[in-house]
Amino acid sequence: MRRRRAERREAAADPKYRSKILGKFVNMVMERGKKSVAETIVYGALDEIKQKMPDKEALEVFTQALDNARPLLEVKSRRIGGATYQVPVEVKTDRGHFIAMRWIRDFARQQKGRSMGEKLAAEIMQAYNKEGAAIKKRDDTHRMAEANKAFAHYKW
Repeated sequence: MRRRRAERREAAADPKYRSKILGKFVNMVMERGKKSVAETIVYGALDEIKQKMPDKEALEVFTQALDNARPLLEVKSRRIGGATYQVPVEVKTDRGHFIAMRWIRDFARQQKGRSMGEKLAAEIMQAYNKEGAAIKKRDDTHRMAEANKAFAHYKW
């Protein structure tokens, strides 16, 4: 008999904006348990967004950027009769936000020559404007799912 399923814990909201999704993003940016450093980086990025887009609320820009970068479809490998197929599956909203946050963080880290806060702000603003590396990655993921639509009947 299997053990019971682990209970899902609610992520704590961030202290400044009281947003759960921003709290998750701070945790994702954090390295080696240094949460105060991660908060400084993320809040610095949001302040920079506020400076460059004074007519818009920084948290709204962040959430819209996440929605723009969020994939709706992804492919999962499924082994059937000795062959491995890339089966397109729909992405739930929570997982889509997680993937989008990971893409934004990773592409910001790959850039060189500026502080992490500046790189993060630039990546978020690009995603908000539907351009940049995270949006390209989402489009590539959608294209891959579209190309493998013939295997959609292997969905489980």
